[in-house]
Amino acid sequence: MRFLGKILALGYLMGHAASVQADYNLLVKSNCLACHQIDKRKYGPKLNEIAAKYANDSNAVEVLAGKIRSGGSGVWGEDIMPPQPQVNDADARALARYVLSLK
Repeated sequence: MRFLGKILALGYLMGHAASVQADYNLLVKSNCLACHQIDKRKYGPKLNEIAAKYANDSNAVEVLAGKIRSGGSGVWGEDIMPPQPQVNDADARALARYVLSLK
């Protein structure tokens, strides 16, 4: 029985790793890395900095997905997030969930 538990846990972890890789690929495909990096500042804030800022916000996925699609300014000083209307709602939410996982 312990062996079966280990196999199930391994399967879950492998599935989770594949999901994380898919979300990172979406980050690349959506051109987010043109302005953002995970742990270094480029033109916009670091993605793990965004994750930390919104960590306790229960509406963070929807807030960030909206900012991805509509753009925004004023949250990070003079930085301006241009709108990304080519990113559909589902992908914007997936990107937001991925960013929030980086805390």
